[in-house]
Amino acid sequence: MAAGISAKHGLLSSKTSLYHALHRQILPSICVQRAAEIQSVRAATSATTDSQFNEKYCLELVRSRDYDGFVSSLLLPEEARRSSLALRAFNVELAQVKDSVSQKTIGLMRMQFWKTAIEEIYRDEPPNQPVSAELWRTVRKHCLTKRWLLRIITEREKDLDDRAYRNLQELEKYSENTQSSLIYLLLECLGLKNVHADHAASHIGKAQGIVTCLRATPYHSSRRKVYLPMDICMLHGASQEDFIRGSREQNVRDVVYDIASQAHVHLQHARSFSSDVPAPASLAFLQTVVLEDYLQRVRRADFDVFHPSLKNRNPLLPLQLYFRSWKKTY
Repeated sequence: MAAGISAKHGLLSSKTSLYHALHRQILPSICVQRAAEIQSVRAATSATTDSQFNEKYCLELVRSRDYDGFVSSLLLPEEARRSSLALRAFNVELAQVKDSVSQKTIGLMRMQFWKTAIEEIYRDEPPNQPVSAELWRTVRKHCLTKRWLLRIITEREKDLDDRAYRNLQELEKYSENTQSSLIYLLLECLGLKNVHADHAASHIGKAQGIVTCLRATPYHSSRRKVYLPMDICMLHGASQEDFIRGSREQNVRDVVYDIASQAHVHLQHARSFSSDVPAPASLAFLQTVVLEDYLQRVRRADFDVFHPSLKNRNPLLPLQLYFRSWKKTY
């Protein structure tokens, strides 16, 4: 009897020891592992949420400030669509510095932020800013050339001097370093490296820069600023005051005609490479539809850059962009 009781006590003692060992060693290990899993899930969820926020931020920024670029980006293949929006958001961020600062020093500080951001992006240490984060993702995915990104910043920085272009060549150089560089990056997002595509991109970028300068003339004039090439203005005897007043005289129209003609020449040069340019590259050149549309409308307005019809967006433009993307021509 006593032996049985002793055996039971021994068994109970053994179970108690096992129970305590379970609490001391196994359960804490399980709790730590579970906590790590929860933390990992939370981190992944947070990263996903941040990524979605960054993507939406860039999309809304481009849609509100570069609608033509927004529509063009949506027509790209899925693997390049988000990257295109990131690049265009980056371009918008830089473009709006000039108009959003009251002092050049502040503008230089913002440009320095982006120079530093690019260096950090290529070190895989992007700043905690939506456009920077999306740009980092784009750079990693497509191995983008850093030189093009820095060239855009450097040229935008020079443009903070807030003066008219001395001549058409200066405007073309600015356009090459900004708009053409952006198209080179879009080609890289599409996985295309072709010398003929690069030549076409160079001319399209120059045309886009020239047209952008013309399109913005009424807005700039309303703020008593004129950036049109001075040599062409002097050639036709048109003063800055003529543009500030919104003059629709023939000499002002002649200035617009000469500048618009140069944009048209660049488009023609770009198309001269079409037979040697890979068809998928045309998706990076969809802006030619927008350029054509403006040049046709300003011609119908007899090169009156202040004509009310030029203020309205062409409602058929998205459809025209879609049709051109389907044809894969530029």
